[in-house]
Amino acid sequence: MTSVVIIEDEQRIRELVARVLADEGYDVSSSGTALDGLQAVVKGSPDLVILDMGLPDLDGAELLKMIRAVSHVPVIVATARGEDGDVVRTLNAGADDYLVKPFTVEQLEARVRAVLRRSSSDPSKGPLTVGGIVVDGAAREASLDGRPLELSPKEFDLLAYLAERPGEVVAKRQILAEVWRQPYGGSEKTVDVHLSWLRKKLGESAADSRYLQTVFGVGVKLVDPAA
Repeated sequence: MTSVVIIEDEQRIRELVARVLADEGYDVSSSGTALDGLQAVVKGSPDLVILDMGLPDLDGAELLKMIRAVSHVPVIVATARGEDGDVVRTLNAGADDYLVKPFTVEQLEARVRAVLRRSSSDPSKGPLTVGGIVVDGAAREASLDGRPLELSPKEFDLLAYLAERPGEVVAKRQILAEVWRQPYGGSEKTVDVHLSWLRKKLGESAADSRYLQTVFGVGVKLVDPAA
């Protein structure tokens, strides 16, 4: 059974989300404080975390950093903070998705399904190779020139999606629809942030790119720099 940890200080929201997800067949546990939530993540090794940012004992952004220090579990941030700066900083800190309150339970359920779907392994696909990059979808591992890449679940999904289409220019809107499962209403800034983070881990930048090349006004492509 897929396990979900909810870290949310508002009891009404916490209980509602827990009940809805439990009715959908998820194994749900919840916490009202950051430290209790962190303990639940460390001990329970859940498949997904739903995290509020306004927690009573510790800011959610700090908790996210602590979670990322010990786990690659997918994290959906569900918060009232909707400013672009908050979104970008939170995605940069390792969140896999961002949902602004107020939201419907249907929206949250859709995000949960999408994140879990993208983070699941596809053993039918063999390793993908683009230059020195190797992406193993079954093991959910990636390496560059033989060196393991430490990627968040969403970074891995993004790299794998582009590695399946080497040399092909992919629009950010298409990436948003296929990787984030947000064909309508999503922000392309989500893609920009993850591309920036992925570039850093590949040892490059937008101004000095080898593997991830931007085609301005069109999209991005993953290429073999030696080709």
